[in-house]
This record gives sequence, structure tokens and C-alpha cells, in this order.
Amino acid sequence: MSDNKTVLVVSAHAADFVWRAGGAIALHQEKGYDVTIVCLSYGERGESAKLWKQEGATLDQVKAARHAEAEAAAKALGAHDIQFMDAGDYPLELDRDKKNELVDIMRRVRPTFMLSHSLYDPYNTDHMYATKVTMECRMIAQAWGHNPGEQVLGAPQLYLFEPHQTEQMGWKPDVFLDITDVWDKKRAAIECMQGQEHLWQFYTNVAENRGNHFRRNSGGQAGGRNARYAEGFQSIYPRTVDEL
Repeated sequence: MSDNKTVLVVSAHAADFVWRAGGAIALHQEKGYDVTIVCLSYGERGESAKLWKQEGATLDQVKAARHAEAEAAAKALGAHDIQFMDAGDYPLELDRDKKNELVDIMRRVRPTFMLSHSLYDPYNTDHMYATKVTMECRMIAQAWGHNPGEQVLGAPQLYLFEPHQTEQMGWKPDVFLDITDVWDKKRAAIECMQGQEHLWQFYTNVAENRGNHFRRNSGGQAGGRNARYAEGFQSIYPRTVDEL
């Protein structure tokens, strides 16, 4: 591992990290962080309708297509690393071995902070399951008695990125990140997701709306930063500070 600061993104499906945290990934890579993306599944059953509509489509073909899209998107964002656990989707379920694999990744990456989904998502339980697993594995990775002798994980913040139908999820952002300078990278990554082209403009609009929220909360008409695009996040754990 390099001496750079690190970020770990836990994505339920192969496209989630693009829509919801692509800007954060690209921005932090440019700032010198090493960003590792873990896709727990490809979203092959539930998030690949366009691919399944192609005559003769098979599960392996859909997985391969989503794998290629996600790798291309990660490259467009400049991500340090992308890994695929292929745990299956709809439903997403990780057995103990898969969870221990994620614990191992956390200890190896030693993230400064982590990103995953909202705590609640009644439309897609894979999403909230991914965050439940992330929190469980964070806890295990901090335990001195888990694989004694390994360096334990510290206390990285977990930021929850924006769900699809925000108002239904109980997700309340307390952080807005200006991604204007890397928007072109995020849009390029979005366009890698050919299997979900119907979401391209939707998440462009989300970024524009969050840009408005960034402007209002950074000073508004009294001198706020003129952010055109932003992403919102909800922090889970208290942040320790020396001054406000």
C-alpha cells in the first residue's frame, strides 16, 4: 500500500458508485488519495433490464457486460482500484467468508473514510443491506481478537451517499461536496453505464440540484462558492474536532 490517504467505497451493485459517489471518487483521487471500490455484486439480476432485453442474454453475459462497464467507469474516474465480490443480487447476501473478505479489505486499505448506501431503502433492500454489512465489517475489523496479530482498523467515518428516491429513505445530508472541477470525469463514468442509460440525465439533475444546495449553504448570495455540481452525504459517526 502507498503512503497516500485512502478511501473505501462499498457499492451494492456495479453501477451504484458511479451515480452516487463518482464525483467524490474522482475529486479525492485528484487530491492524492487512493480510492478502492468494492462492488459486492454486478446488479446482474435486478439492475440490468436493458441487457436482459437483448435476445439470447445469459447471466454470464450480463455479468461480463456489467463488469466491463464498471471497470471503464472506474478508469474514467481515475480510481486506484476496483474489486468485484460477485455475491449475487436481488437479494444480495454475504456469507461469513465473504464478510471476512470485506474485513480483510478494510484492514488492508485502512481507509481515511468510507462511502456506502443509505440506512433505509424499501425499494431496493440490497442497498441498505450493503451498508449494514459495511458497518458490521467495520466493527469486526476494529476487533483485536479477529485474526490476532493483524493491525486493526481505526475509526473511519462512514458517509452515506444519496439514494434514488431521497424523500422515501430517511436520508438527510449533512455534507455537500463540490464536484464541479471533476464533473466531466463523473459524466464520462456515467456514460460507461450503457445498461442503465435511463439514469444518465436523472443523476446529472441530482448533481445540479446539490450544486444549488452547496451554493446556498456556503454563503448563498452573500458570497457562497459558485458550485455547479455537488454530491450530498450523510455521516454516521461523530466527527472529532479541535475547533468548529
